[in-house]
Amino acid sequence: MKTNKDAGSAVRRWWEELREKSYNATVVSRDELSANYAIIRVVVDKAREVFSAGQYTTLGLYGFEFRVPYALPDRKPALPDKLIQRAYSIASASTDTREFEFFLSLYREGQLTPRLFALKPGDRLYVGTRIVGSFKIAQVPPEKQILMIGTGTGAAPFMSFLRSHVHQQTHPRIAFVQGAASLNELAYYAELRFMHRAFEHFRHLPTLTDPRPTWLGHRAWIEDMLKSGTVEREGEIAIDPELTHVYLCGNPVMVENVMAWLIEERGYERHTGRQPGQLFIEEY
Repeated sequence: MKTNKDAGSAVRRWWEELREKSYNATVVSRDELSANYAIIRVVVDKAREVFSAGQYTTLGLYGFEFRVPYALPDRKPALPDKLIQRAYSIASASTDTREFEFFLSLYREGQLTPRLFALKPGDRLYVGTRIVGSFKIAQVPPEKQILMIGTGTGAAPFMSFLRSHVHQQTHPRIAFVQGAASLNELAYYAELRFMHRAFEHFRHLPTLTDPRPTWLGHRAWIEDMLKSGTVEREGEIAIDPELTHVYLCGNPVMVENVMAWLIEERGYERHTGRQPGQLFIEEY
């Protein structure tokens, strides 16, 4: 007669077989910014092709994997033998084809992110074999300026571009307006401040909506910084479709508000596959 111990051993063997079959990458580091944000770096078993900064791939884990204890129950229960996959922008440089960085935001009722948040160095996961996406920042003509606007994990594609190209001075001016609630959720802050000091053609404009009293930087919504002229003044960049291409990524409300202002007040046209424009949007 089979015991519960025998059944448990069989289940664990089954899980290991599924991992061995599908997982193709290993976590090498994890940086938890807060209960809701984390950055992980993974090494894939087989190198990928060189990609364009701003593109994405998929991450995946099986439904039987552990979820962080502070997550809520799956809104839609995950099947144990289903490989749950979601798309994530790559934050690492486009020349890094073996080691990839991803900026994660926890969706407590989700199927995948509570499992991704439980990963630690040495754990295995699935990373997509294809890197795709049309949010390619490197396609801007070299004579144009680039204004990047992002909140939360929307910083990821911009970090890929900056890590790949800021040292090349490919454009006369690059500015990154980055928003977050608090300083610990303002990812890559030290690295971006270093770039701000090191490269004359790059400007980093961070802003917090719920900062501690010691924060000496901007305390405003990105939309207000645009309307007040702060971005143009401190970013030393013209918000003009003839001179500057704009990229938006992050909170959907921010993206919607900024897109409307750029189109209605500054004459921008949204870039699509059929109609070229100066305004590029990565939607979650």
